[in-house]
Formats: sequence, C-alpha cells, structure tokens
Amino acid sequence: MAKNDLVFRIGGAAGDGVSSTAESFAKMSARSGLHTWTYSSYQSVIRGGHVWTQIRGSLGPVLSHGVDPDVVVALNQQSMDVHQGDVVEGGAIVYDTDGTKPDPAKLRRNVRLIGIPLRKKAQTLSPNALMRNTVALGAVVKLFDIDFRHVESAFKDIWGDKKPEIVQQNIAAAKLGAEAVGQMGGSLNLGLPYSNEAKYLMTGNEAICLGALAAGVKFLAQYPMTPASSILHWMASHGPKYGVVVKQVEDELAAMNMTVGAGFAGVRAMTATSGGGFCLMVEAIGQAGMTETPLVAVLVQRSGPSTGLPTKTEQGDLNLALGAGQGDWPRAILAPRNPEECFRQAAQAFNLAEIYQTPIILISDLYLGEGYRTVEKLDFNVPIVRGMMAADGGTAKDFMRYRITESGVSPRALPGMKGFQHVAATDEHMENSELISDVLAGLPEHVEERRKMHAKRMRKLDGLRKDTPPPELWGPKNADLTLLIWGSTWGPAHEAIIQVDETEGVKVNSLEFPTIFPFHAEQTEQLLRGAKQTLAVEGNYTGQFTRLLRAETGHKADRFYGKSDGEPFTWRDIADHILEAVA
Repeated sequence: MAKNDLVFRIGGAAGDGVSSTAESFAKMSARSGLHTWTYSSYQSVIRGGHVWTQIRGSLGPVLSHGVDPDVVVALNQQSMDVHQGDVVEGGAIVYDTDGTKPDPAKLRRNVRLIGIPLRKKAQTLSPNALMRNTVALGAVVKLFDIDFRHVESAFKDIWGDKKPEIVQQNIAAAKLGAEAVGQMGGSLNLGLPYSNEAKYLMTGNEAICLGALAAGVKFLAQYPMTPASSILHWMASHGPKYGVVVKQVEDELAAMNMTVGAGFAGVRAMTATSGGGFCLMVEAIGQAGMTETPLVAVLVQRSGPSTGLPTKTEQGDLNLALGAGQGDWPRAILAPRNPEECFRQAAQAFNLAEIYQTPIILISDLYLGEGYRTVEKLDFNVPIVRGMMAADGGTAKDFMRYRITESGVSPRALPGMKGFQHVAATDEHMENSELISDVLAGLPEHVEERRKMHAKRMRKLDGLRKDTPPPELWGPKNADLTLLIWGSTWGPAHEAIIQVDETEGVKVNSLEFPTIFPFHAEQTEQLLRGAKQTLAVEGNYTGQFTRLLRAETGHKADRFYGKSDGEPFTWRDIADHILEAVA
C-alpha cells in the first residue's frame, strides 16, 4: 500500500551542516508538490553537542513534523545511537562507514543499512568536508524518488550568490550519493505520486515579517535572541528596500524604548524577542500603555526560567505577557496557530495598535517561529487603518490629547502637527495632558481625574474584545471530548483528533483561542456548554492558559496535559492522552 507521506531525519553535531542540509531537503519536498513541515532540535553551541532536524512531506495538508522517520542520516556515532531505533519498519539509515556503526539489535524489522564512505566520496570533488552532507542528501533523494531537478534548483537558491562551481560541485556530490543507493538496492518505493507543483515554504517568523510589511511597518528595533533572532535577520535583509529602518540595538530595553519613540512619531513600529528579553522590555512597554502609543511586540517563547533551554520550545510566557508592566493598561495578546495566521495577525496587530493607541503583543514559540511550513498563497491586500487622528475634524484650539471618550480612544497628534502640542509623559495626566502625579495627586478633584482617565484607557478593552478573533470550535459538535488549546499546539492536536477518529472511532473536537486577551468569555461559555469532558493541552507545567480560562469563565478543565521538557507536542502524545481521558 502506497504511503501518503514521508519523514526524513538528519542528525549530527553543531557545525556539521545539519540545519542547512535539512533546509535543502525541505525545499526539495515543497518543490515536489508535498505539503511540508519541519522541526529542528538544536543546542546553544557553535560546534559539538547533538542536533537533529526532521522534515515531513505529505500529499495532503500536514499538521505536524510526524513521529518516526522513514530515513535517518546519521553524521556521527551519537546520532546513530540516538535515532537508529526510531526508524520505521522498511525504512533506511544512511551513514558514513568511516567512524559510524549501527547496532542491528536496536533496529526495527527490515531497516536497510546504507553505509557509504561519505567523506571520501565528497573529497573526490572538493576538500570541503561538509560536502559529505550533500552526498548523504543525494542518497536520501534517491531513496524517496524525488526528481533530481529539485536538487539542482535548491542548490542554486542556496549557493547562487557564490561561485557557480560550488553549485556544480554540490550537484555532483548529490549524484554520487544517489548512485551509491542505486548500487545498494535502490529506492524505498514508497509510491508517492509527486505533483512537482511547487508550494510556498516559510517559517512562522518569516510570515510575521511578511504580515508586518503588508501592514506598512517602517521601523524594527531588536536585540537578537533565539528564537526571535530570525525576525531581525529577515528584516535586515529584506526590509530596507521597502522603506523599513532596521536597528540592532544594545539590549531589549533599548529596543522597546526606540519602538515606543517610533510609534509616538507616527511610524508603524515593532520589536521582537523571547521571554528573557521581554522581561527587560516590561517597564518600557508600560510607558506605551500610559502614553497611549501604538506598537507591536512579538514574543517568541522558549523554555525558561532565566536562560533555561535557549533553543527549545515552550508556552511558558503567557503570564509574563498578561502581567507585563506595572498597573493595569489595555493590551491585546494574539496567539497565531500556523504561519498563515502569523501573517494575518501580524498585519491585524498594527491596525489594532493604531486604532486603540496601545501596544499589541503577538505571542508565538520556537516550534512555530522557526519551523518551516508550506502555506497557501498569502493575500497582501491588507487594509491599513490609522485610527483617530487629531486633524480628522478637530481643531488645534479645542485639542485635548487625552480627551475622555466613550470608546476610550482619544484624538492622536503626531510631532510636527502645528498647534497640536501636548505633554506625553509617563505620569498620570488630565485630558489636556497636564500632569497630576506630583503636586496635584491626592487632591480630591484630581483623585477623580485619575479615576476617569484610568477608566477611559481601560474602556479600550471593550473595543479590542470586539475587534479581535473569537474562540473557534473545530471538529464534530457532538464529541466525546473537547481539547482546549492555543498557539502552535493546533497542528499536533488536529492530527491527534483525526487519528483517534480513524483508528478508534473516538469523536473529539478542539476549542481554540487565537486571542488570549482580552478574553472572549461570553463566546467561550457558549461553546463550552456542549462539551461533555475537557482536556487542556498546553506547553507549560502550571497550565497558564487553563487558569486564565477558569478565572474568566469558571470552567475547570477535567484533565490537563502539560509539556515543559523543551520538545514540541507530537500527535501521538496528544492521542495517548485523549484515549486515556475517554477510556
């Protein structure tokens, strides 16, 4: 029986070129017409350690990086030891016969051992030792029957800006690997009917950048911090030609302060970081909340606390985003589930920030942010809504920057608008922007001014709740179990739901939250009324979202499955907990 998908895994040490080899294969998979999904497990070292990447390609939409690989490339003995037992029956292991040995006792049935002198073959073409990866990649291409023209196009993309002979050397090296497999039994004969119609391939971070560009972003200040660094890298490479000023600054506090300044000047501005960097940004983002300055902050989560596991994934920073900045101030927290939603929500975040004159937080994680996915064509026709401006019908004579309104949104003036001068300090203020935090604070009439001004700002939450995407129920309505999920858990959860239905006849649906805050309590309560039993699934230890759900609705999940070991959920993880819950 022909398979619908393929799973390839490559492992080695940092510096061995694992990531670039895997990225090359992902391009080949997508250009073969397969829906493609990747996950990279790496460590925070330049050389050494153990890193591996898995790529899954499928004839239909793919929802996770899969579980057990059809083919493993082991570039060193440690990779062989770690991964050889995961290869499926009938799969294959490609390895260098110089220094790497499999253990037949640890293999599943009928796993082919394809030992090739990778380094020696590569060095017949070039002294570059990393070309042994290309020899191995050629072997994998042959095992999966991928059209070799996709190898050539991928290499031209990767090395096209270098000397043409490098491209040709790598093509020749890949052919050596393919020829070796041809002499050792040929392909795996999976029978995948490749359409060879190329699909778009991008990471969640790249999709955020594209959404920001579509929304008219003109300023990015950022300090590089995994796994948000690629936002800075991508924008530095592509942003300037679209008029984006990109600044790599000395630390995250400077990044947020510069973003506040750009937002105050009327520029669509953003910053991006991970949890440790966001901690530094907290004071400054509160400044934007008080001065009612629009900006977008992207928080790409990794394992904490502190430095934690800097190259591993987690959903542990939700409480940080909810509580960022002392005191109450209005914010929205959007949680995209896939790259398409990264694009849409990034674009929407800029409109929300300017309409409601407040920071908008886009919260993602390493699994979504750094993983490559094939996506449908994106719609770059994004409406740009700048919100209420002082010049829209008002005059300088009656201008009050912080006018108290029913919506909580006041007329906004930009520097240089003649006659619309105002004070924009971080102290509490009156409608005309006069400060009340020093000699006036505590006087009865100014106690009332503080109450009215604070209430004005917080009324923005009503509008944000209306304009942000509500919770969604996916799957059969009359389900035995409802999963409660947010963010990147979406893909593995959907695949688990499909698998338990097909194999066990168990009906499960999922309640998903593209907006974390302001919480859509009324819609959530309505959707939960039909739930027979609930299982909350999130990538942290304490159930941060699960607690928020209970605080907002009173609903206590019947079961909780938290994962905080740094690795992403697989569909099998979630399926096992589903079956346990409904048993």
